[in-house]
Amino acid sequence: MEIKAIHDGELLGFFKCLIHCYHYLGFSGTVPKSKIKNQNDKLKFKVIFAFCILSFDFPPACLLFALNSFQGWKSAPRDDFIGWDDRARKANLKFLTNNMRFLILPWVRVPHLASHILGRVARRISSDWMEKYGHPIYLLETFVERERFQGICYQAANWIYVGQTKGRSRNDRYNSLKVAIKDIYL
Repeated sequence: MEIKAIHDGELLGFFKCLIHCYHYLGFSGTVPKSKIKNQNDKLKFKVIFAFCILSFDFPPACLLFALNSFQGWKSAPRDDFIGWDDRARKANLKFLTNNMRFLILPWVRVPHLASHILGRVARRISSDWMEKYGHPIYLLETFVERERFQGICYQAANWIYVGQTKGRSRNDRYNSLKVAIKDIYL
């Protein structure tokens, strides 16, 4: 199995298509452009098995990570776990990335594949990020919709549960949007 970072080109279009077609959240709206200081601070990984279907490598899984570089990205359970106050969070948020999408394609049935992929990506993402964006990543986070998933693959990959969201969206300027409560893993 090869993990390949996707930056642009035809693989990026293929990646977007897979996420759009097979991830329950789709691809649109993954990162609000107005909130990202550096439009390039996104990194996508496509995991490719070493076998061919129709003369090309076909991915069993796709992952999307995005930098949380905007100042308002608060998460009390995460910030409390790390020990961040407002000033520390603003200074260090660029060293944290969010696993916004993780998709194992519906026809792929390999035991423990998800935790294996998460572990391998966690071991290499900082050096990939450093190469592309000039700074390392020290912490990964994800939000798991608890009504839909149990987060078992994150637990098996040694991610730490730190708490739950309050059922609000990052786009909830007026405290009126209600979204699913999510478990937070680091």
